[in-house]
Amino acid sequence: MSLLKSNEIKEAALKFFAIHGYEGASLSQIAEEVGMKKQSIYAHFKGKDDLFLKVLQDAKEADLSSKLNYFNQIDSQNPEKDLYRFLQLIIDTFQKSEQLKFWLRMTFFPPAHLGEAIEKEVNDIEEKVQAILENKFQDWIDTKVIVADVAKTPTLAFLGIVDSLLVELVYVNDEKKLKDKFEASWKVFWRGISHQ
Repeated sequence: MSLLKSNEIKEAALKFFAIHGYEGASLSQIAEEVGMKKQSIYAHFKGKDDLFLKVLQDAKEADLSSKLNYFNQIDSQNPEKDLYRFLQLIIDTFQKSEQLKFWLRMTFFPPAHLGEAIEKEVNDIEEKVQAILENKFQDWIDTKVIVADVAKTPTLAFLGIVDSLLVELVYVNDEKKLKDKFEASWKVFWRGISHQ
């Protein structure tokens, strides 16, 4: 079993799952895309569910990695700039990355029989991102760059903005509505935690 071939299969599967969803994508289409017979996929994956979950986990890891990299590079003394850019990163990444589009769509609309497995993946990434953000907010509170009693409050409020933007991206994807929601949410949020 070749890792290269497994990755090629996952890339093709991402394309078909992203376009057609779990139910609409077939192993035959995926196999044809990579120039193999459907039965050969079973040398790499246990079946459609296994392939789907591997593609989903790769997408989750890419999303998490992007967020971790961002937070590892930010300046802890400029939360206004850093948080605003993080929201822009989420929007830009969604608009440019088929992998992230797939991740978000499948977390919003999971195949019913895989709902529990997908929920575990979603909870895992949410807990990790929340922990990172809470630490950043605590640093900003400690250095008196923002106003807050406990880090959890601005963290959850900020994640509420993230969730709102993701809903807009997945369900509506209207550029003007997205921009208006982004700017209004950001303005109110920042006013609430800044020293202004």
